[in-house]
Amino acid sequence: MTHNSLIPQTTSAQSTTACWPLFGLAALGLFLGSIPALTAHNPKNETASSLPKTQAEPKESRFGMSFAPVVKQVLPAVAKIYSSSRSRRSEVIDPQRYRFFGDNQGRLPRSPDQQGIGSGVIVSKDGYILTNNHVVDGADSVKVQLTDGTESTAQVIGTDPKTDLAVIKISGSQLPYLNFADSDGAEVGDLVLAVGNPFGLGETVTTGILSAKGRATLGLDYEDFLQTDAAINPGNSGGALVDVQGRLLGINTAILSRTGGNQGIGFAIPSNLAREVLRSIIKDGRVVRGQIGVRIQDLTPSLAKRLDLGLVRGALIGDVIPRSAAARAGIESGDVIVEFNGHTIADSRQLHLAVGRTESGSTVPIKILRNGNSQSLRITVLEQSDQEDDSPKVGRNEPTPQSGILNGVGVTDLSPTIRQQASLPNSITGAIV
Repeated sequence: MTHNSLIPQTTSAQSTTACWPLFGLAALGLFLGSIPALTAHNPKNETASSLPKTQAEPKESRFGMSFAPVVKQVLPAVAKIYSSSRSRRSEVIDPQRYRFFGDNQGRLPRSPDQQGIGSGVIVSKDGYILTNNHVVDGADSVKVQLTDGTESTAQVIGTDPKTDLAVIKISGSQLPYLNFADSDGAEVGDLVLAVGNPFGLGETVTTGILSAKGRATLGLDYEDFLQTDAAINPGNSGGALVDVQGRLLGINTAILSRTGGNQGIGFAIPSNLAREVLRSIIKDGRVVRGQIGVRIQDLTPSLAKRLDLGLVRGALIGDVIPRSAAARAGIESGDVIVEFNGHTIADSRQLHLAVGRTESGSTVPIKILRNGNSQSLRITVLEQSDQEDDSPKVGRNEPTPQSGILNGVGVTDLSPTIRQQASLPNSITGAIV
């Protein structure tokens, strides 16, 4: 029996020693026109600020017969990342029990150090690099190797497990880097290139199209993946997904596979989300997100019918925290948020993303449906703490509750978090209204 599995794209150092079959490269089709404009920067002529600005779409976007000029400009800004973590040797209670396996002090022997291989993208001339959190998570040492063979020890500036992103830094002042593309403006069918370090083999480029947007597949708190059929394999984690102008469109992070190798469905964190995480980590040392103080859930067809709504889109408000931003704005339980800060909201995931990406302290317009009638409100977004999160989940690491609205009454499971907030003893069971 075979099973689909989502595989973050790192690989161990040992795996690179295996013999991998070589396959012939399929020839690319001919494209009319000339070579597209290149936007990866030559550091000698660089006059921009340390962090590049999102570059506007050129008026004319044309293809030539080869992507080689684009690749030559992109490759120097995509680095190999080698992470290592020293094994920990735990103490044992009974030394005699482990006399054949431990040392003379009754401690278990160390296992071999753990090695990981991934990729990273240089996004500033002074050495800031975006990669995946799972590439450097728990690492005691992180080294970066550039395409010219230069190797440096990297400092981990900050990580964000909620998006699987990390920011590391190497020393430099005139390093090659990539500009950001506007991932919101990318369209399904656009040509893309994936650049990284698959299986530790070294710089590798594959091409394909952007096959879908807005995917949520890994169970992270904040997911808005770009999907591509460009070949992504173990070791590509943290590598670049670029457009045909050589701009950074996403950070490659995982594949959907039955075999552990590429099967044509890969996922990348969109550049707009990656850029926000980068700026927040550099500025504050952590990612600062917004929250409005509500519990949300998707609007299903049955719920839309019970609420007498003529559409099945939006985020249903299951509960409003007293004295929260939502309560002060006049949002009530049973409302459906269909627009937030000018963006259409299709489901609870989109609202969760939109609120989290909004700068705390800013006041933004929202549109709600209440009793079938549309209303416009304004809400001031507050900073999210570790305990507060506008998520469909009850609390951190807790499963999504089974909740709904029956005859106008919202109910959900009595979770440990709700039990604690309501000061309810463990002997009480049931659902909470």
